[in-house]
Amino acid sequence: MRVAEVVGRVLAAHGVRHVFGVVGSGNFQVSNALVAGGARFVAAAHEGGAASMADGYARTSGSVGVLSVHQGPGVTNALTGIVEAAKSRTPMLVLAPEATEARSNFFIDLPHTATALDIHYQRVRPAHVVVDVDAAYRRAAQGETVLLGLPLDVLGRKIAPWTGPLDPWPAQTDWVPDVEPLVSALTTARRPVFVAGRGARGAREPLTRLADECAALLAVSAAAKGLFVGDPWYLDVSGGFATPLAAELIAEADLVVAWGSTLNMWTTRHGRLISPSAVVVQVDEAPDGGVRHPRIDRYVSGDVARVARYALRWLDREPGVGRPPGTQRTPELRRRIATEGRWRDVSYSDDSGNGRIDPRTLTIALDDLLPAERTVVVDSGNFMGYPSMFLSVPDVAGFCFTQAFQSIGLGLASALGAAVARPDRLTVAALGDGGFLMSAAELVTASRLGLPLLVLVYDDAAYGAEVHHFGPDGHPLDLVRFPDTDLASIARGYGCAALTVRTVDDLAPVRDWLTGPRDRPLVVDAKITSERGAWWLAEAFRGH
Repeated sequence: MRVAEVVGRVLAAHGVRHVFGVVGSGNFQVSNALVAGGARFVAAAHEGGAASMADGYARTSGSVGVLSVHQGPGVTNALTGIVEAAKSRTPMLVLAPEATEARSNFFIDLPHTATALDIHYQRVRPAHVVVDVDAAYRRAAQGETVLLGLPLDVLGRKIAPWTGPLDPWPAQTDWVPDVEPLVSALTTARRPVFVAGRGARGAREPLTRLADECAALLAVSAAAKGLFVGDPWYLDVSGGFATPLAAELIAEADLVVAWGSTLNMWTTRHGRLISPSAVVVQVDEAPDGGVRHPRIDRYVSGDVARVARYALRWLDREPGVGRPPGTQRTPELRRRIATEGRWRDVSYSDDSGNGRIDPRTLTIALDDLLPAERTVVVDSGNFMGYPSMFLSVPDVAGFCFTQAFQSIGLGLASALGAAVARPDRLTVAALGDGGFLMSAAELVTASRLGLPLLVLVYDDAAYGAEVHHFGPDGHPLDLVRFPDTDLASIARGYGCAALTVRTVDDLAPVRDWLTGPRDRPLVVDAKITSERGAWWLAEAFRGH
């Protein structure tokens, strides 16, 4: 059996059922071995798209995303999507064939490339293929993006056949986290707020139980939007996307507990959202590569769910521990959260007119029109606050936020990966026109897959963030404005259904598409107003 076949068999034994990529000579045999083992190969139009598909699949499914690319340019084409996944702590395994001969046209120094991008690299050794592939997969499954080097001169070697089984996963240790710093803070706080981040996505139940015990309010970073949907004390997103009510209540907190969140500048409005007198506690296994936020007063190391459960036990069982005195959960506050807790509850002046629709009006109308069971995937750009805050999601798996590297153009492919992971839900890809044009080639992949996908393009005929960043200072904007383009016609050329929207009435065909088979994507080219920057943009630019 060749090494390439063993690599595929080991991954199939781990339960890999989807692999995303573009096939070339270097990854042909590995990809075929995965398919033979029961995996489905999802062929992308471009390696960059394949990387984002694997990322979106992993975030939505909760399992390891697997990317298979060609050596050399296949790897470099995929790097932006790989870096986004690594910065987001996405469980992803990249199968990266290597031309190790420096005279090869395909040669790149893959180990140093990975080091420069802060991505874990591991190379398969001829005598240790099963061990190396197994270790790489398990590391990825623990929440890391791993680049697995597959030297071309190794892949073709013949070794003894392998049919399994794999060694069992090690049993979970009985390690008990030191929760005393957290509990002591909880027992004295009167206005605690929990801010849950990406590292808390699987910890809803223990966090809501602990919050109920401590009378804490619940908020999330954008990456964990949807985690506490349905809880009456849920404030939605903290930071630049926060509603006026959420910002008010978080600023009044005397204790902020960051659960699996690094409390970055977006989540804290550059630190100004949290009161200078508040105590800040962080609970995390790996806070931003070990670099803690300067406001952290107390730190608890450990898995978020486990720490929350032990804190609750401590409060219940330890003698001498006083009950938390929090009193902010009043009937009046519950009513305010119910009536003011969403951006669509905040009044605004509708700017629609002259053939363009206000993005708030557009998004609220679509929120009412689309089924509740949905996955919302958001690209980067000036527009991104509108789908993030005005489109509801059913749970934390229903929101995919590709912003760790702040690259535009990743949203469409990420949405395709999410749609593969959850074909039972409508997937909504929310893009700006710049990101749409960067990634439009993957529309052919969307058409080929025939998945229920709605592509919503916030089309302001510009790179909107740059317009609103540099325009107020009087800079010429010719380089960041475009001629108005018929994006719907482009989408039809790729085999999608499409329409142009300038008013709410223009959305009527969406309803028809929703009631049909949804066997091809629908692209909505929404010509939006752009006279002003998004409400969160001025806050974001403070970090530039």
